[in-house]
Amino acid sequence: MGINIRLEIDSYTGVQKQTQSSPGTASKRNEAVMKSQRFVVGLTVLNLLILAYTLFRASPAVSAEIAPMLRGRGLEIVDDQGRVRAMIKVFPPDPTAKMPDGTTGYPESVLLRLINSKGAPNVKIGASEDGSGISLVGESNPAHVQILARGASPTLKLVNKDGREQLIKVEK
Repeated sequence: MGINIRLEIDSYTGVQKQTQSSPGTASKRNEAVMKSQRFVVGLTVLNLLILAYTLFRASPAVSAEIAPMLRGRGLEIVDDQGRVRAMIKVFPPDPTAKMPDGTTGYPESVLLRLINSKGAPNVKIGASEDGSGISLVGESNPAHVQILARGASPTLKLVNKDGREQLIKVEK
């Protein structure tokens, strides 16, 4: 059994060292280094495979496809300041609501509102089980035009800025 003498230089300090080891010890050390190098190489290859899989299966961030349907109970469109400027909403029925024509109760309805920069709705379009209506509001309140087609008797109401109104109603 022979003794191996090796001259090593410490890479950090630059100091030379002389070490003695038996032949079996050096081969075990080399074997351990080889195993750790194989492990590192294997781990690197595994990471590269995972990266390649991730890159190739990733879908594009922006889809050129248009969604076939937008569904929801309501929609609000806001301006740059965060103010609601347009709204579509479904309102539940209200059996106790007093209507302007004196009737009681309001059926389920859907309403589209287009709102000006001051927060006032300038255009309203509504639909319910018993009819529909549209309201167009002028620059000054209360000037507006209202068309209602509820039940069997449609009406057209014109109101000027002084509040004078004219009602056109089809008689039976």
